[in-house]
Amino acid sequence: MSKVKTDTETNYKPKVKYQVTNWQTYNRALVNRGNISIYFHEDVLDNWYSDLPKQRGGQEQNSAVCIETVVMLKVVFKLAYRQAQGFTQGLLGLLGAGQLKTPSYTQVCRRASGLDVASYSIPKQGPIVIAIDSTGLKIYGEGEWKVRKHGYSKRRTWRKLHLGVDPKTGFIHCHTMTLNDIDDGSQLTDLLDQIETDVSDACLDGAYDHEDCWDELIARNIKPIIPPRENTVEWYLENPGDYPEYPRNAAITRIKEIGKPEWKKEIGYHRRSLSETAMFRYKTIHGSKLYSRKIETQKVENDVKIKVLNIMTAQGMPISKPGKTA
Repeated sequence: MSKVKTDTETNYKPKVKYQVTNWQTYNRALVNRGNISIYFHEDVLDNWYSDLPKQRGGQEQNSAVCIETVVMLKVVFKLAYRQAQGFTQGLLGLLGAGQLKTPSYTQVCRRASGLDVASYSIPKQGPIVIAIDSTGLKIYGEGEWKVRKHGYSKRRTWRKLHLGVDPKTGFIHCHTMTLNDIDDGSQLTDLLDQIETDVSDACLDGAYDHEDCWDELIARNIKPIIPPRENTVEWYLENPGDYPEYPRNAAITRIKEIGKPEWKKEIGYHRRSLSETAMFRYKTIHGSKLYSRKIETQKVENDVKIKVLNIMTAQGMPISKPGKTA
């Protein structure tokens, strides 16, 4: 007869449930996310047409701001290009601006790949902590049912989304999109260059445990919070042990003293998990699949989606505290 193990013997830790403490404010923010005026500002009407000097050949009638607005409406309300054209045309009529010409869906589709989407202006604040991670976004391929039933096929592919989020506010400060075979660490410099405020700490996972990543953060006076890989050794200049003050070597020494789980708590590494929360929000709101087929248009599509997420974040985010354990 087998003995039933107790919670103590199985090292079971009850899951902590969090309770939202600002329901009234957060509920109002969720309502405001559907407010059309957030995505279609009245200033857009004043800049609806292009002010570029006339040249030989076909002329662009509608401005880049106009095209970006249509694309943003398409993303927020999950419309196809044709429906986005009709939605915009109807909206202009309700605003009493029916005389403005709505760009056709073919124009929007064609010009979307060349858009230079201005990032959302995140409110300035003191030094922030940045949590960086990556996730996959599917382009085309089988659905989950087919994969579970018959397995993958060769045509299944995806893109890699790299992003950096402020764990305190939820704002996404930087992002890049690459092919699925690109190393995460190669994107660190591009990500850090996008951040327009001071950064005190950077929380990254073991995929960034490369000398280039450590040196890049140290050169920018950013504290690296990167767990060294398993069975790793200390780096040295000429002889082993001659560089104990290097942050990575100091982390290895501390891990040997107290163990990696306690080191993660001591250093605040678990803030990195909030970057995964940002990815969950991205996929919940926008889906896990890109509708564009060309890499240039996919990057613009992602720029718009990130901008929409930051606009929604600015409306208000939940504030939670630990409650009862499950």
